[in-house]
Amino acid sequence: RELVAKILVLPLRNHGPVPQVNNADIPDWEFTVEGLVQTPLTIKFKDLVREYDQITCPVTLVCAGNRRKEQNVVRKTKGFSWGAAGVSNALWTGVMMHEILKKAGLKRGARYVCMEGADKLPNGYYGTSVKLNWALDPNRGKMLAYKMNGEMLTPDHGKPLRAIIPGQIGGRSVKWLKKLIITDKPSDNWYHIYDNRVLPTTVSPEESANNKDWWMDERYDIYDLSTNSAMAHPVHEEQLCIVGAPQNYRVKGYAYGGGGRRITRVEVTLDKGKSWRLANVDYAEDRYRDAGPVDLYGGRLDMEWRESCFSWAFWNIDIPVDDLKDAKDIMCRAMDESMNVQPRDMYWSVLGMMNNPWFRIAIHRENDYLRFEHPTQPALMPGGWMERVKKLGGNLANGYWGEQLGSSEAPEPVTEAAQEVKMIKDGIDKKITIVDLRKHDTEKEPWFVVNGEVYDGTAFLEGHPGGAQSIVSAAGLDSTDEFMAIHSETAKAMMPDYHIGTLDEEGKQALSGEEVQPDENATPSEFFLNSRTWKKAILQSKTTVSWDSRVFRFKLETEDQRLGLPTGQHLMMRLRDPVTREAIIRSYTPISETAEKGFVDILIKVYFKNGTQEGGKMSTALDSLPIGHFVDFKGPIGKFEYLSQGLCAVNGVTRQISQFVMICGGSGVTPIYQVFRAVMQDADDKTKCTVLDGNRLVEDILCKGELDQFAKDNEHKAKLLYTLTQAPDEWDGLRGRIAAPVISHDETLYWCGKHPEQCKTMTLRLVAEAESSDVSN
Repeated sequence: RELVAKILVLPLRNHGPVPQVNNADIPDWEFTVEGLVQTPLTIKFKDLVREYDQITCPVTLVCAGNRRKEQNVVRKTKGFSWGAAGVSNALWTGVMMHEILKKAGLKRGARYVCMEGADKLPNGYYGTSVKLNWALDPNRGKMLAYKMNGEMLTPDHGKPLRAIIPGQIGGRSVKWLKKLIITDKPSDNWYHIYDNRVLPTTVSPEESANNKDWWMDERYDIYDLSTNSAMAHPVHEEQLCIVGAPQNYRVKGYAYGGGGRRITRVEVTLDKGKSWRLANVDYAEDRYRDAGPVDLYGGRLDMEWRESCFSWAFWNIDIPVDDLKDAKDIMCRAMDESMNVQPRDMYWSVLGMMNNPWFRIAIHRENDYLRFEHPTQPALMPGGWMERVKKLGGNLANGYWGEQLGSSEAPEPVTEAAQEVKMIKDGIDKKITIVDLRKHDTEKEPWFVVNGEVYDGTAFLEGHPGGAQSIVSAAGLDSTDEFMAIHSETAKAMMPDYHIGTLDEEGKQALSGEEVQPDENATPSEFFLNSRTWKKAILQSKTTVSWDSRVFRFKLETEDQRLGLPTGQHLMMRLRDPVTREAIIRSYTPISETAEKGFVDILIKVYFKNGTQEGGKMSTALDSLPIGHFVDFKGPIGKFEYLSQGLCAVNGVTRQISQFVMICGGSGVTPIYQVFRAVMQDADDKTKCTVLDGNRLVEDILCKGELDQFAKDNEHKAKLLYTLTQAPDEWDGLRGRIAAPVISHDETLYWCGKHPEQCKTMTLRLVAEAESSDVSN
């Protein structure tokens, strides 16, 4: 019940890597005040502390996605699953924003304060805006803070300086503050537009992705928090023995309002809203008003005169246990001083923001016990009455929390569930223990887990497009992230054939959040890659090789460490989506030499968003990644490996070939380049290579200089053919699309491109024309 939450329990929400600021650099940290101002300012941290009045205020911060998990159960939104704990409180010390703005002076037409932080993200620096007249109002209490609960800000909370915007969503309280820009319009920052909006409930995820006009409508932007409340006690799965129980049970929770409006009442119902009971409300914030203007944490406590309410309230109510025995559930709602009351029903929206329906805990009578069940468990944790009801076929949007209204009413199917690809086999109800799973973490009978279900990959070892190693690497592990991120709906539809059972609850707990981590104290291994462990490498440099292609160099763990990637195979790279935090995983083939030590170079084509296509998630994220940021790596993967001197292996089965015909489709030159280089650099390797490299424009030909040099030095075994579909007049190479070469039975066709199915279709056509039987991807 303490007003001041400890720093470690204050929720964190960062969009990307946390900027690191050394303590020695804090005094000279600068931010600017610019735009429609009379006197642009550049203010150092030390001057902010020395020259301005220092204020301390208690303020609650709430993520706009608080309670989003409830919406995600009804229908998946674009946001990750916050439970009801995306809220907390702290005492903040700093300078009031209106003092800074007054010193700069404002020009005519100024209406908004745009803020920008130092956190460089895939779509630029994080930024947003608030209305200027709010920032100028001392009663609103907007501040630039550098202390939290008497201590300097930690990196995750915005060290050394952040904005604190009371009464509004947490996304407005910009961390690592670098700019205040006064404008006549709201911010045009990507994160202001696409990160905190409540679109109409009729707008589907698909519609929102296809029509950006929804995001440009400022009517759907969110500033003030909505009235909200939740129960902390009884806790989820708490059991109350009714034999010898005390007469009353105390129900407790929190409530908060928005825009500085005070919570005036919290009510509880045991009969689904037919009658209500008034709870006791404790305004802990008022104790700081009563204290007067005393010094606190190096700032003047400035609450005595304020009418605005900045902090949450705590509430409780004693309910007779006899009443709880007869109830099916308990619900709470709050109201603020503007008579804004929480609605009964959920307002679903694409981003899952501002969810605030009545908070409901189900009550189950189990012999001499009452068991309490919260609506959800946070993040990916299973549990809660909403999941249970949905699995039983209940319609959570029927206005009665998914319950059937009568014996004649059949459960309504949930639309989204019908759209999901079914990945389990009917009739399979076997429970598999963690011990059983771990017995099959070998390459002979690899079992793996996706969404709590267990699959036996043995029968697909040979047929897997990524090679047997992709399955073996997942053996005995929860591979949900990797599988869901990189597999198509077609691949998901194949899964029932390999489904063998469900991991039991103990097994799920053992794997919950589990990720094999390298021992930080262990001596770094000779090779960096590990097929069962995600390992981090630091982005060291980016080199632009064409308008849309970059070479990314990543620093390995030590200068003497080699990558450990066999020729012809690939690695996986993983980043987190800056908004949803869902994993983005893609496979790439490095262009650096396999014997290089201390680093790896990866050539990547950046697929920018244009009028006809969405931008590539991974490539645009990497392009915006700041130097010094970590990326996760895993591997090797792939079914093909070139050993040497014409000897290769496909799924571990070796074969001898005398010639490669290598087809590059679009930007897929890197796997071809890797094998071609290995053959050309070995003087004893007599294998002949014909490379067919098709592109649109001359500038689209990647690694051309290196390919040309290899071909020039090895004319007896290398044939290099370029063809362009949009060739300039002076082009003396081939024109048009790749046509069928002459392929003999001891050749292997090796292809790679942006669109695998198109490449495969072309490959099979070429093979059919040449009557060849050897095809490798």
